[in-house]
Amino acid sequence: MSQGEQVGPLDQAVGYMLKRAATALRTAMDTALRPLDLTVPQYSCLEVLSQRPGLSNAELARAVFVSRQSMNLVLRGLQDRGLITRPTTAPQGRALPSTLTPAGRERLRAASGVVRAIQDRMLTPFSADERDRLLHDLAACADALASEE
Repeated sequence: MSQGEQVGPLDQAVGYMLKRAATALRTAMDTALRPLDLTVPQYSCLEVLSQRPGLSNAELARAVFVSRQSMNLVLRGLQDRGLITRPTTAPQGRALPSTLTPAGRERLRAASGVVRAIQDRMLTPFSADERDRLLHDLAACADALASEE
């Protein structure tokens, strides 16, 4: 496609449909997490920390797809609510590794359940093999664009 060509009909543009799906997922997650008093970035942070405890602010920001400044606000909010702990001084370097508290693990269990239900609802039209293929294809799309950076 030359630089002047249009993408084509939006319902046939992969990027547009991918963004539409991502927006629908984000909206459903926002709605489901609101009664648990969590935002999507807060939930994502708890989920990542449960699987990779002790990550620094910068590592969490990359994993949750937010800026370091935004991650600092997310962490501060979670810490103020007793859902995570961070040392007051860095054990080494400047990084303050975060860990879930028991209250954070409890809130995450509830949040993971509602997010899993949303994901299952989103994937209802797909067989198990199609789900595996979709996951593989989405990873391939991300990897193809990341290799250009």
